[in-house]
Amino acid sequence: MIAHVHDNINYLKTKKGLMSWLVTVDHKRIGMMYLASILLFFITGGTFAFLFRLELWSPLKDFLTPDQYNQFFTLHGVIMVFLVVVPGIPAALGNFFVPIQIGAKDLAFPKLNLTSLYLYWIGAGIALWSIVAGHADQGWTMYAPYSLSQNPAVLWMMVAAFILGFSSILTGLNFIVTMHTMRAPGMTWYRMPLFLWAMYATGIMQIFATPVLAITLLLLLMENFFGIGIFDPALGGDPLLMQHFFWFYSHPAVYIIVVPGFGITSEIIAAFAKKDIFGYRFVAYSSVAIAIIGFVVWGHHMFVAGQSELADTIFSFLTFFTAIPSAIKVFNWTATLYKGSIDLKTPMLYALQFLWNFTIGGLTGIILAILSVDIHLHDTYFIVSHFHYVAMGSTMIAFIGGIHYWWPKMTGKMYNETVGKLASITVFIGFNVTFFVQLIMGSLGSPRRYYHYWDQFQIYHQISTVGVVILAVGLFTALINLIVSLWKGATAPANPWGAKTLEWQTDSPPPLYNFTETPIVTHGPYAFETEKA
Repeated sequence: MIAHVHDNINYLKTKKGLMSWLVTVDHKRIGMMYLASILLFFITGGTFAFLFRLELWSPLKDFLTPDQYNQFFTLHGVIMVFLVVVPGIPAALGNFFVPIQIGAKDLAFPKLNLTSLYLYWIGAGIALWSIVAGHADQGWTMYAPYSLSQNPAVLWMMVAAFILGFSSILTGLNFIVTMHTMRAPGMTWYRMPLFLWAMYATGIMQIFATPVLAITLLLLLMENFFGIGIFDPALGGDPLLMQHFFWFYSHPAVYIIVVPGFGITSEIIAAFAKKDIFGYRFVAYSSVAIAIIGFVVWGHHMFVAGQSELADTIFSFLTFFTAIPSAIKVFNWTATLYKGSIDLKTPMLYALQFLWNFTIGGLTGIILAILSVDIHLHDTYFIVSHFHYVAMGSTMIAFIGGIHYWWPKMTGKMYNETVGKLASITVFIGFNVTFFVQLIMGSLGSPRRYYHYWDQFQIYHQISTVGVVILAVGLFTALINLIVSLWKGATAPANPWGAKTLEWQTDSPPPLYNFTETPIVTHGPYAFETEKA
């Protein structure tokens, strides 16, 4: 595929010292710093979830007060959404692999890339400061007018989200410009790996949707500081307008969260089934289609908010369309597995988990598009479960699978495969024990976010809490396995999985400028069938 020349100086060894990392413009180092930061916040946000889930073991108080319970689920939501799942895959794995997969030395704007990392850190710092400064308990949606009557902690939270939005926009812009201008000779659009198509679609959504959130938060801050009536009915504002603005961003944000996971899943399935992705172009186009459709379905979050019946009907109808590109992907991944030479390594186990979890997350989304059913299930644990099957069960599982897939390339070390598989299976069991029971509980009418709940739901809460414990054991086992590999892992070869995309044609870890010679691409990213022929 390319003229390959070895170079012993990899990006980890080119310069040493903390400052060499803090001022670097190397996309790989920036990606690694994002990865470390995001994993830290994942543990932080997960700890809040673990604690308030333990509180729900019984219907009465165990160890958290009602106010603390509200604060914990608020912090869990804000940290997980704005610091983990939205930036996660693009900022960490996208930063590292977008330039390498197109055969470039770096992103188009390396300094802008470093700027976006610092904006992420500043936004994260302010969000964490809000924990110290006060007691934000309004939920991650920050709906007005409730969020307008809170303490200064809410204002800090809004400022943090505002800054984090700019970080997201800069990352998306950098990816799109890079893919348009810096592809290696022979790297046509249809020779790009599907991970890149997913990053491209995500970049479109980041650029066009995130400014709406920034404007909304800016209006909220203006209303707070200057008393201008925008969303607060007491000042002549309209709270429904806040919901329209918020969901115009936040529904595409769901796809900003999950579309990168589609890309990782495509890479893993192709590599471990040793087959070309079935219907490559359909999978690529479906990522772009999801990005476009995602902008016109925000109203399905507001079926009970007081929209007109005509608006509800239109948004319900449009929502069903989102199932088409998603179903294309699931069908094509399944068809790729058919008669494939499947190797059940750790990354592949996570990819199969993704298929299972995303199918449940997608199907429950279709159920919620039905107007009459949505009214019954609105604000119940069914919603909590549906969202977590998409955000955690799909995106985070794909993220973890991607980390295992690319870990040898990023670090030059192999992890313990047996421990990796055991951790993956434990995560699968723990996640589904936690959240599948919430589908049942929600369909029976159990409302979400309640500190006290009816006794008949206790058994469901207890099963869910046991699932969280299992899930935590699996996640920490996977994390420890990866960390231990840095010291005790075997040296990784350039291409341990026998994959075909460009990142596997250079050394592990890659040299500073990724390739010692500019690669020349002569075929598609998954040329397994070509080789057999």
